[in-house]
Amino acid sequence: VQLQASGGGLVQAGGSLRLSCAASGRSFSRLVMAWFRQTPGKEREFVAATTSGGGSTFYGDSVKGRFTISRDSAKNMAYLQMNSLKPEDTAVYYCAATTRWGQRAKDAYDYWGQGTLVTVSS
Repeated sequence: VQLQASGGGLVQAGGSLRLSCAASGRSFSRLVMAWFRQTPGKEREFVAATTSGGGSTFYGDSVKGRFTISRDSAKNMAYLQMNSLKPEDTAVYYCAATTRWGQRAKDAYDYWGQGTLVTVSS
């Protein structure tokens, strides 16, 4: 499975941005898709995950109520809609995939995209 994240950019605080993750390879519909983020000198942080069918989601505490993860299995795509962005959301965002549900630890994810930079100005 190969993942390609896109959609990052510069946005003002309070604004919105949507990230996309394109997946190639087999068995996309069986994968749990997630987003993580990382800033220099910090650990990679769990942001959100969605089940293989998209029916269940869960979020990191810092983004709950502002970010929404979704997927389109027909297109092999996952998305992260980010609203009410704050300067502290500035990070490189990575999409990731695993076959195991309920995982927040980065080590539980087997597949990673290359990252896309989101910068939120104050």
